[in-house]
Amino acid sequence: MKSPNDLLHRFQLERAGVRGALVRLERGWRDLRSNGEYPGPLGELRGQAVAASALFTSSIKFDGRLSVQLQGSGALRLLFAECTHDGCVRGIARWTGAPPTAPIRLDPEARLAITIENRVTDTRYQGMVPVEGGDLAEAFESYFERSEQLPTRIMLAESSGRCGGLMLQQVAREGGQSTIDEDGWNRVGHLLATTTARELLELPPDVLLLRLFHEEEVRLQPAQPLVFACTCSRERVEGMLRSLGRGEADATLAEQGSIEVHCEFCNRRYVLDENDVHEVFRAIEPAPPGATRH
Repeated sequence: MKSPNDLLHRFQLERAGVRGALVRLERGWRDLRSNGEYPGPLGELRGQAVAASALFTSSIKFDGRLSVQLQGSGALRLLFAECTHDGCVRGIARWTGAPPTAPIRLDPEARLAITIENRVTDTRYQGMVPVEGGDLAEAFESYFERSEQLPTRIMLAESSGRCGGLMLQQVAREGGQSTIDEDGWNRVGHLLATTTARELLELPPDVLLLRLFHEEEVRLQPAQPLVFACTCSRERVEGMLRSLGRGEADATLAEQGSIEVHCEFCNRRYVLDENDVHEVFRAIEPAPPGATRH
């Protein structure tokens, strides 16, 4: 059954020449957390990252997946979230030491990346910038300014079993010219700044957008469902083993008796014994002289 609070909403503010997206997750966020809960501020940050990954799919047309990743050398080692073109989200975080109890300020030495993988064209695009700003929304705004030269305003929140986000981006004219109403961009940015996290996570999307931008001619498009789903599979595990090579696989078998792979996103475990590993490599290894494959 579809959830009314697990949706991506695209919209336009016609008067200001601005496009936007609004994301809210409730059931999908609960399902994601059931596979591994992160306490306090770390869980909030993961929820914000998951909402951001869904927001960023709103402005591109592709068949594949978009991921956001923050990697640093401080206590927050990794923050990763992903959304596919059809609205499947997942995300993880890695922290060194005791989980934080105070709001997390991002490490200025960390790197922030957005990666788009197109399954149809088999292409991969990645933009990467240093982290600027103390919170995740500010860091992403800086990313779009620096990497895409695209003025962007973002709000992210996680609370009371929901996560969500709201994004505004300035729309360029044909030929790359700026929007007609430059003041409109500043105007809607000020309006967005009046929104509270509670409003973002609780108000019906049409009510929230009309309350904020009722003078901007809001055009709301049909919503896209969002759901937690993991893309791990036995086939992907086997592909990983092939990339590592037969020697490393055999060494792990000799030491442990089997190869166990644990997916951090969904908690699923894959166990391969000696026969399984033999089958993984049989198809890509040359047959002995005189041997016949079956």
